[in-house]
Amino acid sequence: MKTRSGIPARVRGHLATHAACSVLMACALALPAASALAGDIRAAVRDRDGKPVADAVVVAVPAGGAAGAAIPPGTAEEDQRNKEFVPYVLPIQVGTRVTFPNNDNIRHHVYSFSPAKAFELPLYSGTSASPVLFDKPGVVILGCNIHDWMVGYIYVSESPHFAKTGADGKATLGGLPGGDYSLRVWHPRLEGSEQATARQLAVPATGAADVAATIGLTPDFRARRAPTPGRGGY
Repeated sequence: MKTRSGIPARVRGHLATHAACSVLMACALALPAASALAGDIRAAVRDRDGKPVADAVVVAVPAGGAAGAAIPPGTAEEDQRNKEFVPYVLPIQVGTRVTFPNNDNIRHHVYSFSPAKAFELPLYSGTSASPVLFDKPGVVILGCNIHDWMVGYIYVSESPHFAKTGADGKATLGGLPGGDYSLRVWHPRLEGSEQATARQLAVPATGAADVAATIGLTPDFRARRAPTPGRGGY
């Protein structure tokens, strides 16, 4: 059966359906998906003398709680090189498994008595037997029974949104859903409590929120190590 236009009704139906689908697809491509919208936090951390602070951990917790922004934890690595923990500060999310490879030509004995994670890896070289699961938030202080000056820190965050400052004192937390957050700063030599650094911050759905933080630092009380060829001690 043909219509007045000369085009069979069945064909006209197919064409109309195809046109409608094309319009819907065009609209879908023109509008960004809600899940794709994300903002950043650009943080700058300085001490009271205005100098940039490296190795500071900046954490953003959603106003609704970290559980509302579930991101599967992954794996991380805390190396041992030149009789030092590398990195000095390792920020991770709760639920992360950390390996402790020993790339020195001597054996190390890694341990921690911290409430957030007490564990011990007896004398070994190469790769440790199995990764360690960090299942509680908090700060884990690492030591070596053989080398007193070896100290490292693992910061276990309850939130998936965190970053560590570089030598310039800057860190970027990327890919945050827009909304209100509580922002905190932690450092191994932080003067006072981490909670005292908390502030409220609104993160845009797109773009970035800039924040500057000033923290007090205590003196560095790490055990001194003897100078090595080509390097100084501390």
